[in-house]
Amino acid sequence: FATLTSKVQSYRTSKDGSTTKIAVELQDGHVVESVLMRHAGSRATLCVSSQVGCAMGCTFCATGTMGIRGNLTSGEILEQLVHASRILAFDLIRNVVFMGMGEPLNNYANVLAACRAMIDRRLWNLAHNRVTVSTVGVVSRIRDLTRDLPEVNLALSLHAPNQKMREAIVPAAKGTPIESLIEALDAHMMAKKKRAMIEYVMLEGDTSTIEAAHQLGQLCRGRQLVVNLIPYNKTDVRDKLSCPSEEHMQEFRSIVSSYGSFCSIRRTMGADIAGACGQLVVEQ
Repeated sequence: FATLTSKVQSYRTSKDGSTTKIAVELQDGHVVESVLMRHAGSRATLCVSSQVGCAMGCTFCATGTMGIRGNLTSGEILEQLVHASRILAFDLIRNVVFMGMGEPLNNYANVLAACRAMIDRRLWNLAHNRVTVSTVGVVSRIRDLTRDLPEVNLALSLHAPNQKMREAIVPAAKGTPIESLIEALDAHMMAKKKRAMIEYVMLEGDTSTIEAAHQLGQLCRGRQLVVNLIPYNKTDVRDKLSCPSEEHMQEFRSIVSSYGSFCSIRRTMGADIAGACGQLVVEQ
């Protein structure tokens, strides 16, 4: 990159020093956010945005309140790594997750090109299993990704154990049965020959009951899935929602695990700078 088309507008680091949220101004004036998370051993994970805003409208995510403003080019996606690397200085970005603003598979061509550059030995040289694409569930594009780049990790943002509950909190789920999502996920795992991830936000209410835990466990049973429970992070635009207690989340995790899936609770990072999962939003 001799000349960058984007620039860092601002960045903030959490009090514990683990997380930095970066506001990146694109060439058209729009702003997106990426999040840099530091781990032990001088390694870091970068959460990148793929769209300005998001059309999926998940009720627990601040980004959805922006609507969709546009897609990032592959170059703009990759420039987030450049900016983050400069902020990191001596540490290395070892993992990239497409879990920032936007639905990555609704910007498929640019996300695919960016992923290919990330794993290209002549460019970023990231290991295939260090790049993760997260999706609310665009079935046709999941199948395209399996065909075009099966080596990268796939994470399905499921968030509910059945169709009715899912449609209530993920409006984009209407018309896309959970069964078809799981079938597409199975096909990706078969091609990759490694586990895929289920992401599940923990909201106080129907989706976090003991019954819901059993339903989720049954849905995942017999599959090579990693279930990642995400504690809900409060935002200024979603103030009526809340997260269950730590004790309840541990019980939920234990039940899901009893069906044979590896289930963990995600460590919250960057909540004090509005950089945690579901908190990214920019006033344009």
